[in-house]
Amino acid sequence: MNIILASQSPRRRELLKKLDISFSVRNIDISEEIYIEESPQDYVLRMAETKAAEGARTEKDALVIGADTIVSVDNEILGKPKDKEDAAKILNKIQGRKHFVFTGVSLNLNNGEKVVSFIEKTEVTFAEMSQQEIEKYINTGEPMDKAGAYGIQDKGALFVNKIDGCFYNVMGLPLRRIYEELNILIKGEENGVKNK
Repeated sequence: MNIILASQSPRRRELLKKLDISFSVRNIDISEEIYIEESPQDYVLRMAETKAAEGARTEKDALVIGADTIVSVDNEILGKPKDKEDAAKILNKIQGRKHFVFTGVSLNLNNGEKVVSFIEKTEVTFAEMSQQEIEKYINTGEPMDKAGAYGIQDKGALFVNKIDGCFYNVMGLPLRRIYEELNILIKGEENGVKNK
C-alpha cells in the first residue's frame, strides 16, 4: 500500500520510521488559523483531518496520514513560537506547572473512502525555570520550531518533571495508537473491507 505522511515535521518522519513501513512525505500547506472559541482538541483534529484530506485529494490508492500537535494551558492553544520573545512568553506560561499536549491524527484511505481520526492527550509537568534558564534555552534555537516551545526528546527534557501518557505523543506522533489503527485499516483493506 502507498502510505504518505502529510507533514513537514522531521520528528514525525523519524517516528514513523520506527514502525518499519515504507512511506513517502508530502508537505501540505494549509491555513493554521484558530477559529473563535475553538477548543484545543477541535483544533488539532481539524488540522489533522485537513492535512490528510488535502494530501489524499491528488492521490489514488493511498493511505495518507495527517497529524498536528499543540500544547495547551488553561484551554489556550500554544503553537510554535513566532520569535524569541514569543518563545519566552510560552515558556513562562508552562514553567512550574502542568500542561497538556494534544495530537490530532487522521488516516485517510483512498481519498476519503475510509477515514479514521483520533486525538491523543498527554499531561506534562514542567519544572520551575529561572529567566536565565529560559533565555539560555531559547538561545539554543531548539524551541523555535516546536509546539509549546520545547523539545522533550532534546534539551527540553531537562525541564520535564513528569509525564502522564504517551511520550512519543509529546514529540508529535502517538506511535502505539497509530500502529494499532494502521494495522486495522491495512488488514481491513486486504480483506476487502471498505466501509466509511
